[in-house]
Amino acid sequence: MGGGIALALLLSLTLGALVIVGVQGAEAGGLTLADWRALSFTLRQAFLSAALSVLLAIPLARALARRRFFGREMLVSLLGAPFLLPVIVAILGVIAVWGRSGWVADGMGAAGLGRLDVYGMPGVLIAHVFFNLPLAARLILQGFSEVPPERWRVAAQLGVEGWPLFRLIEWPSIRASAPGAFALVFLVCATSFAVALALGGGPRATTLELAIYEAASYDFDLGRAAKLAGLQFAVCAIAAALAFAASAPVAASPGVLSVVERWDGRGRGARVADAGVILAVCLFLGAPMLAVAIRGVAGLDDLGGAVWAAAGRSLIVAALAIAVTLTLSLGLAALIAALQTRGSRVAARVADLAGLLPVAASPFVVGIAFIVVLRPVADPFALALPLTAIVNAAMATPFALRILIPAIRLAHEEHGRLADSLGLTGMARIRILYWPRVRQPLGFAAGLSGALAIGDLGVIALFSTPDAPTLPLLMHMLAGSRQIDAAYGAAFVLVALSFGVFWIFDRLGRAG
Repeated sequence: MGGGIALALLLSLTLGALVIVGVQGAEAGGLTLADWRALSFTLRQAFLSAALSVLLAIPLARALARRRFFGREMLVSLLGAPFLLPVIVAILGVIAVWGRSGWVADGMGAAGLGRLDVYGMPGVLIAHVFFNLPLAARLILQGFSEVPPERWRVAAQLGVEGWPLFRLIEWPSIRASAPGAFALVFLVCATSFAVALALGGGPRATTLELAIYEAASYDFDLGRAAKLAGLQFAVCAIAAALAFAASAPVAASPGVLSVVERWDGRGRGARVADAGVILAVCLFLGAPMLAVAIRGVAGLDDLGGAVWAAAGRSLIVAALAIAVTLTLSLGLAALIAALQTRGSRVAARVADLAGLLPVAASPFVVGIAFIVVLRPVADPFALALPLTAIVNAAMATPFALRILIPAIRLAHEEHGRLADSLGLTGMARIRILYWPRVRQPLGFAAGLSGALAIGDLGVIALFSTPDAPTLPLLMHMLAGSRQIDAAYGAAFVLVALSFGVFWIFDRLGRAG
C-alpha cells in the first residue's frame, strides 16, 4: 500500500503536473524560432557534454582499474564530490579558473595567447564535464570491476596485451556500461538550468529548461511552458530508450575473488600515460574547488546576517526534502522488490520506470502546477520552502531508488520466505528483515537528498521572493550585483553545509 501511494504521488508530480499545465495553456500555438533554437542548443550541448564526459572517463576508469597506489581508494571516493557540490558553487569555481580573469586566462595572457570566453557553449561544456566526468568514470569503473578475475589471469598467462586485451576483455565491459553512463549524463545535461542561466551568455545559448523557466516566471505563459516541457520530456524519453537499446549485457558472471588483480600495462609508457590521465583529471576537478575555497575563506569577512538567514532556510528545505524522499523511495523500492520476488517482472519494470520519470520532468512545470492548484485556496509563494522541498524530493527520488532497491531486494531474496513462514508483519518485519539491510544505503540516500536540496538553484527561483531567498539564490543575487567577495564567502558556507549534511547522514547509516 505504501508503495502504491508513493507511485501515485510520483505520477501526480510528473505526468499529472504536465497535464495540469497543459490544460491551462491548451490554446498555445506551435513552436517559435526561439523554441527551435532552445531545442537545438539543448541537444547539441547535452550530446557534446555526454560524449566528452564518457570519452574522458574511459581512460580515467581504465587507469584506476589497473593501478594500485597510495590514496587510490580516497581518490575514487572523492570522484563523487563534484556531484554533491552545489551547482552555483561549481559555476563560481569554473569562472575563477576558466573565466576572462581566471587562472587559465592569466596563464594564456602571459604566454601571449588570447583569453578564453567562458560564456556560451564553451562554458556550458566545461561546467557539465566538471560535474559528469566523475559520474561517468564511476559507472565505467564499476563495469571494469565486474569482469571476472579469472579472465585477467588467463590473459596474463597467454601474454595478451595492448589492443587484443582491450578488444577481448575491456571493450565488452565498456560496451555494457558506457551507453548507460552516456544516457544518464545526457539526461542530466538536457534538463540543466543553473549552468545555462549563469554561463549561457544570451538567447543563442538557452536550454529548454531555461526557456521553461522564462515562460513560467517572466511571462507566465503556461501554454508555452507546457509545450516546451512536453518537448523536453520526449527528448529525454527517446534518449533513454536509445541508450537502453544500445546497451549490451556483461557476458560473464563476476568471479569468486573480491580483489581483482591485473597484470597488464606494466610497461613504462603505460604507467606514464595512466599517471598523466589521473593527474590531469585531478587538476581539472580540483582547481575550481580550490579556487572557491581560497576566495571563499577570504570572503567570509564580507558576509552579513542575510547569509545566515538564507542558510537556515536552505537547511529547512533539506530536512523536509530528506523526509519526503525517504518516504517516497522506501515505499516504491519495497513495492518493486516485492513484485520482482513474486515473479511480476512486467509490473516491477513499470513501477521502476515510473520511479525514473522525475529525471525527465521539469521541476518548473511541477512548480507551476502547484501554483495553478493552490492559488484559488492559498498563497503558493507563502509556501515557498515546503513546495521547494517537495519538488526537490521528487527529483532526488530516482537516485534514492537506485541506492535502496538492491538492498531491499537482497533482504527479500535471503530471508523473505522465512519471514513469511514466521508471520513477521508490521514493525517486526521492518525491524528484523529490512532495517539491517537498508540502514547504510538509507543514510547514504538521505545525505545525497539533503545535499542536492541545499544546493538547489532551480524551482526556488520560481517561488522565492528576493527578501527571503535560500543560500544558493542569495549567492546568485550577490554575484549578479557584483558583490563577488560576498558571493564566494556564501559559496564556502554552502559547500560546508552541503558536505556536512551528507557526511552526518552517511555516518549515521554506517554507525554500529
